[in-house]
Amino acid sequence: MDESNSFTSHLIELRTRLLNSLIFIFFVFVISYFFSEQIYNFLVEPYAAAVRDDQNSRRLIFTALHETFITYIKVAFFASIFLGSPVLLIQIYKFIAPGLYKNEKKAILPYLISTPILFLLGGLLVYYLVMPLAIKFFLSFETLGSNTTLPIQLEAKVNEYLSLIMRLIFAFGISFQLPILLNLLARIGIVNSDYLRKRRRYVIVIIFAIAAILTPPDPITQVGLAIPLLLLYELSIFTVRFTEKKSEKENLEDA
Repeated sequence: MDESNSFTSHLIELRTRLLNSLIFIFFVFVISYFFSEQIYNFLVEPYAAAVRDDQNSRRLIFTALHETFITYIKVAFFASIFLGSPVLLIQIYKFIAPGLYKNEKKAILPYLISTPILFLLGGLLVYYLVMPLAIKFFLSFETLGSNTTLPIQLEAKVNEYLSLIMRLIFAFGISFQLPILLNLLARIGIVNSDYLRKRRRYVIVIIFAIAAILTPPDPITQVGLAIPLLLLYELSIFTVRFTEKKSEKENLEDA
């Protein structure tokens, strides 16, 4: 009976923490909607900066009456998930922390901190480097036209631009969790540093294949994702080896 009550209380606590997280995310969504135009202007800045010195008159267009409204809803949802995810992770950690030993708490805390940081780094890479380069690459296909041909000029749509940059931010942010994933797999004994080192050439092919799937069909964004992932993979080998040495030292001290 006590075990049943304990299990029920844990479920109630988990439901409460998840509900609090969802309430916070909804609250952020409402606030973000009121500032959705400002957030969108921030997201569109890479495009604006890339075409600022362009001789052509640039603009973003929408072709459906509801398109801008839906775009602002997406912006608010994007902001709420981005800002609310750390709170959700903290609530999950608080739920499982009482059942962990002190050394286990110390082990999981770096992952909890590094997860949003790596996601943010992936988003910053998209915003400040990948998107400006990709925009200039796409604009290079414009033509001025002649007496016999019509000009080819970009008329970017509001919704399509937002979908592109959000997809890239999420793709890079999630992909940047690679070191955390590999370190967790190493901690539970599925992989080790020697295994990761020996499989490096296969991983290179897999990373470029994943980059091709997650990004638009252009070399700029694909290489822009693949190279950081390769660097993160090398970093993962180093951190996994460091964790192994630390575990070996702790085992010797316990012995």
